[in-house]
Amino acid sequence: MALNVNELRNGTFFKEGKDIFLVVTYEHMKTGRGSGNIKLKVRNLRSGAVVEKSFITGARVDEANVEKKKAQFLYRDGDIFNFMDPVSFEQFSISANVVGDQAKYLKDGLEVTLIVSEDEALGIELPLSLVYEISETGPGERGNTISNVFKEATLDNGLVVKVPMFIGVGEHVKIDIRSGEYVERVK
Repeated sequence: MALNVNELRNGTFFKEGKDIFLVVTYEHMKTGRGSGNIKLKVRNLRSGAVVEKSFITGARVDEANVEKKKAQFLYRDGDIFNFMDPVSFEQFSISANVVGDQAKYLKDGLEVTLIVSEDEALGIELPLSLVYEISETGPGERGNTISNVFKEATLDNGLVVKVPMFIGVGEHVKIDIRSGEYVERVK
């Protein structure tokens, strides 16, 4: 089935040849006379590359047959990530190039959303923020509350982030996965 490019919005999937694209940004531009242009920033789900595409208003693209499935991360074995379907308890493996940069945020038991097309896993979606426990950090210092002073901390999944000086070992913090930065302390 074909989609009009005017219907493409952030988060929409479409197909060109064998490649499946996820729309990251959508912009409609109208210049003087003539038809408008649709500018898209899209991520190729097979290669992971982010590219810009431009279409004239009214152009059509093929709709991608993509579905989202819930899964639970179990463990990593080298370049293979193992997941489980929470309903059927079926276990399956996904290669590191499909998981991509999001691998550093995975921890045992984490619920993720798999992007699947024709029984092929194309990627994973994580929640926008995740909670981790601090497993190692330097000592906290009192005072110096005028400026934001940060120190490095290692999380329970091995990720290193900058946290405020008052955060100690054993505390839980929320991390924004889009930027990889500390958001807040969680009680």
